[in-house]
Formats: sequence, C-alpha cells, structure tokens
Amino acid sequence: MITRREMLTLTGAALTGGMAATATAQQGTSSAKRATITQIRNATLRVDYGGVRFLIDPMLADRHSFPGFEGTLNSEERNPLVHLPLPVADIIDVDAVIVTHLHPDHWDEAAQEALPKHLPIFTQNDTDSDIIRGQGFADVRVLSEHSEFNGVQLIKTDGRHGTEAHYEAIGHILGEVCGVVFMHPEEKTVYLVGDTIWNDDVAQVLAAHQPEVAILNTGYAMIQGLDDGIIMGTDDTLSVHEASPDTLLIASHMEAVNHCILTRAELRAFADEHGFAEVLRTPGDGEMIAI
Repeated sequence: MITRREMLTLTGAALTGGMAATATAQQGTSSAKRATITQIRNATLRVDYGGVRFLIDPMLADRHSFPGFEGTLNSEERNPLVHLPLPVADIIDVDAVIVTHLHPDHWDEAAQEALPKHLPIFTQNDTDSDIIRGQGFADVRVLSEHSEFNGVQLIKTDGRHGTEAHYEAIGHILGEVCGVVFMHPEEKTVYLVGDTIWNDDVAQVLAAHQPEVAILNTGYAMIQGLDDGIIMGTDDTLSVHEASPDTLLIASHMEAVNHCILTRAELRAFADEHGFAEVLRTPGDGEMIAI
C-alpha cells in the first residue's frame, strides 16, 4: 500500500520530468511583459515581474537532506520531502533574491552555497541582513515600505507566524516574519503574504493595496501539542478570500516539509465547497502561472 508521503515522493520525481520541462519551456518562450509565478518547492518561488527575475525564500537542499523540525508534527520524516523540480542552475538564474525570514525551509545551507555572492538579497531587518552578510554575501538590502529594485516597488509588510499560544510557547523560534507587495505601472499588484496566519496585518494590506494576486503560504504547519497552524490553512485562506473576493489566490508552501499537513487536493476541495475555487490556484512544484 502506498502511503501519502510515498505518493508525494513519487509525485516529486514525476514532476522533475513533467512539470519541470513544461516550466522550462514556458520560461524559454515567455518574452512578453506579463508577469509569471513559478512554484519551485515549499515557499521557494520564481517571480518574474516588471522585467525582473526574483527568487523567493530559496530552500535548495536535496530531498531528505536534513532532519524533520524538532517539536513539530511528523518530525520523524526528513526534509525536504520531495525533490527539486528544476536544476539548481536554472533556479538561481535571477536578478535578486528575497528572504522573508531565516528559517531553514526558507533559507538553507544549500541556497547559501549555490547562490552567487554578488546577487542582491533583500531581507526583513538589520538582524537578518547582518547574518546573511556574515555568510559572504556582498549586496544585502533591508526591505522597507519604500524599497525599489530596477523599477519594481517592493513594499515590506508585517505578519504573525502563529497564534498567541504559539508565541508564548516558542516565540523565540518563530521570530519575526515579513511579506512583500510587488508594484509596477505595467503589472498587477502582487501580495506575497509570507509565513503568517490570517490577522489584522494581512487584512490591512489587502485593504490598503487591493492586490489582484495574493500568494499564500497555506501548508498549515503544525507544532506538537498546540492547536492551529503557524501558517495559513483552510480557514485563513477563506478569510483572505472574504476580505478580498476578487483577488486571485495562489497557494504555496505545501507538501514539501514534515509539519505542513494541508495538501493541495484538500485545499481545492475546501475552496470548491465554500465557493471560491475559481479564484484559487494550487500549482504543483515546477508549475508556472501567468498573471
């Protein structure tokens, strides 16, 4: 009998030869200005926007390279659960990198080793910037409400990596997180929400910027002994939709690390049941979405 985790592994391998090839072909032929978002794996994304190629939260380790996160659900499983769908050389062929926070499923040793040290890297604060500079990167910049890169506005947003109960228990581990709003005169406004649950920070960004597209981290990562996820799940996704019903929702951070328990299929079924399937996309690893 094939378990769900084994199926994920098989799926990841199949994507290497299937969706990866599709994404590569699309990247090779997409010379128009229309922005694209490519789901790489977990929260790692390629965002081609305003003529700029951004890499988001790179986790580039080989499958099963490091242990499951201690104190989280399914911690006996090794991370990442699935293979990368594209060659690392293709993934890192970008103009700039955005690291929303330094948890190892967003910024791992493999990424630190693979990325050219001259690439501009945007971080959420001075603390993270100092750490990344200490890893040998020469051009590290701190996001703000007025950041800009090659004509693209990058507006830092706040988030909350769990509930009050989570922060009381492991706040020193969860730490600070951020999101980013992408703006350009010739593109739709895109809100990269980051590792956060639904809260007032997210609601305020939706109201202020009215993004046409929102990228949500929806794996519903679970801590042992505590209720609710430290990133979005089904109810959080519904809350985003209810607050901004015309926004296209792109689900990321799923089926790739041990403590993320919400699957793409489950989220699609929930969206269908609650009437917002038409504005939800759940791209597989290696899949590109034009926006």
